[in-house]
Amino acid sequence: MAPTSAPGDDATRRRGRPGYDRQQILDLAVQLFITQGYDATSVADLAARFGLTKSALYHHFRSKEELLGVALDQALGALEGVLDEPAATTGTAADRLAFVIRSAVEVLIAHLPAVTLLLRVHGNSDVERDALARRRSFDQRVAGLTREAQAEGAIRPDVDAAVATRLIFGMVNSITEWYRPERGADPGVLADDVLRIALDGLRVP
Repeated sequence: MAPTSAPGDDATRRRGRPGYDRQQILDLAVQLFITQGYDATSVADLAARFGLTKSALYHHFRSKEELLGVALDQALGALEGVLDEPAATTGTAADRLAFVIRSAVEVLIAHLPAVTLLLRVHGNSDVERDALARRRSFDQRVAGLTREAQAEGAIRPDVDAAVATRLIFGMVNSITEWYRPERGADPGVLADDVLRIALDGLRVP
């Protein structure tokens, strides 16, 4: 359904400019990339989906790849920002790890479409390869936190830190497959549930 017209929209369209703003086009493109697949989606598909000419689409984004890059950067930037929060950089490693896991769930829910798209890229382009490298870096930093928590004696040492990180974020990332905001699940409660399940089995009794 097309967005409600605002004053000046008709004149804007007559000049060949799109009736959607940049964020609206990005949101719709992400949904199309998710449902149809990024590689299978052409600029013509995007233009047809928005009811725009290609030139109108190019008014906001230079290419399909730029759309992908901006979407992935929103998801990755939010995740990377978690690691720079004061609660992720001060205090015990166990507390910092708990904060990062909980915050990662909250980021996933707040940026659900973009994170869903991030989890589906395959490294077929420079943009995708860069995104995958940033994901690996994030995982490595969380694994480092897990090792610190093990050194503190808070996390059991008989589980490899990198494996524990993959298992925890495998659970976190699975939320994209079933979480639906319209069903009313409270993000904070969900984050608490994930934290209990993720860490209770790793804590030293």
